[in-house]
Amino acid sequence: MTTDVLIVGSGPAGASAALFLATYGTQALLVTKYGRLSDTPRAHITNQRTMEALRDAGLEERLMREATPWESMGNTTFCTSLAGEELGRIPSWGTDTVRHADYELQSPCTMLDAPQTITEPILVQAAQERGARVRFDTEYVSHVLEDDGVTTTVRDRLTGTEYTIRSKYLIGADGARSKVAADLDLPFEGPGAVAGALSIIFEADLSRFVAHRPSVLYWMLQPGAEKEGVGLGVLRMIKPWTEWMLMWGYEVAAGPPELTDEVVRELAVQLVGSDDFEMRVKSRSPWTVNHHFATTIARGRVFCAGDAVHRHPPTNGLGSNTSIQDAYNLAWKLAHVVAGTAAPSLLDSYDAERAPIARQIVERANQSIADTGKIISALDLEHTEAEALERQLALWKSPGPEGEKIRAAVREAIAYKAYEFDAHGVEHNQRYASSAVVPDGTPMPEYRRDPELYAQPTTWPGAKLPHTWVTADGHRVSTLDLVGRGRFSVVTGIGGAAWLDAARALGEEFGLDITGVSIGPGEQFEDPYGTWADLREIEDGGVLLVRPDLYVAARHLSSPSSPADAHGWLRDALGAVLGRTA
Repeated sequence: MTTDVLIVGSGPAGASAALFLATYGTQALLVTKYGRLSDTPRAHITNQRTMEALRDAGLEERLMREATPWESMGNTTFCTSLAGEELGRIPSWGTDTVRHADYELQSPCTMLDAPQTITEPILVQAAQERGARVRFDTEYVSHVLEDDGVTTTVRDRLTGTEYTIRSKYLIGADGARSKVAADLDLPFEGPGAVAGALSIIFEADLSRFVAHRPSVLYWMLQPGAEKEGVGLGVLRMIKPWTEWMLMWGYEVAAGPPELTDEVVRELAVQLVGSDDFEMRVKSRSPWTVNHHFATTIARGRVFCAGDAVHRHPPTNGLGSNTSIQDAYNLAWKLAHVVAGTAAPSLLDSYDAERAPIARQIVERANQSIADTGKIISALDLEHTEAEALERQLALWKSPGPEGEKIRAAVREAIAYKAYEFDAHGVEHNQRYASSAVVPDGTPMPEYRRDPELYAQPTTWPGAKLPHTWVTADGHRVSTLDLVGRGRFSVVTGIGGAAWLDAARALGEEFGLDITGVSIGPGEQFEDPYGTWADLREIEDGGVLLVRPDLYVAARHLSSPSSPADAHGWLRDALGAVLGRTA
């Protein structure tokens, strides 16, 4: 068998890589050792940046029809059990009135709660509809990297037959136990497995406990809850309010307990705080909380993405989002190299751009577990033994200076969890530095607010193009919808006609379809709110060169001195990004 790109793994990274490549017209073959797509909901928080990528691929509305909507993601609640004491809540994922405007200003997309059981079928089906091939029950065995391609050996798990697949490039998206990453001998940092956790998925109508405080996550302060796992016991909503995932820690060194029906029921009753409910267990499994990231994520013609190179707990909801964004970054580059419109050196920018993100999100997710300990400390507890916990909770409710001190500390500790549940900057403030970005000589703008909590749009090269609403024939359209679709774009305004002419000429020269965008009064797109003029950071006649992944590749602040100047600057910038410099 032959293909342009072979993808190993059908999780968020692999499925989205197949989707984006097929969308761009690149031949892709996806293989997975499993006989079906994910049958457990695992990753679920779907952030705005991921939704922007899926919007660009034409799947936003399809996903929104199936997922739990933004408004139902609501609070994160901290309590002793669903029926027990509530210590407090924190508005999450931009649903708070104070933060909601930040989210709406940053993106045309909402956040969603979309478990993998929803996202994977949508991604894979769309990839197949667009020409990608998919083979189930096909296990990666090994690969041989050669100068002109990759020869991969796979095994048909139904027949035991081994055969080879010849591809120009290989993507290892085969999860936290990635054999592709192991065969590449990628360098990893971090302590590895740091805790053990149990996931039990069950159906039960718990609406009477939670409908008045809708949330994705309910965190339980129970005796022993802080010792392993993700810091506390958790009930996670999968379908409101009838399907749930229970998470509880175990000592990773001792290994997981046997998850008998009795053990499962006991844990569920403990976290619900009542035995007055019926439940049907759908699955039960142990897993490890990891702190592990690759410092190099590609070698030669082989690239790794997703959990293969960033392994971390589900805190902050960064897992599938970062995986899909890895694929979004890589796919357009592979598509252009395979098509011959870019030099192979463009692919070096994948490692340069995404390896630092792997480190960042692994560190952030693990820090969020540590931050959960602030709630226990606020109660003046070292450990959550039953008697001590009961005593401190009583003190928390009592009058007097000691109780007041504890109440203030608990409020502060819960509010601090915004770094997990409202880390808008972590999701949007990713800045790239690589050969696929042309600096303009200006320093990166300083952050005006906390860069983990607050997104700060900029057109500085290496940042994502800012979103705002402009109009076409009076109808509102996002600036992000004017670019993308697998194409490079030039964005200018009044006085920038030379940039558009240069883009047309260079499109023919480079064999590209370059989108020309002009925003201003009387132009193709108008700026009636004046918000684009506030965000663009260039003069009317300046220009932004925008990559297919909606990132600013280069920027010229002012009008060109002549058509020849416009053609020369844009040619140099585009050539530098594509690796086609003279």
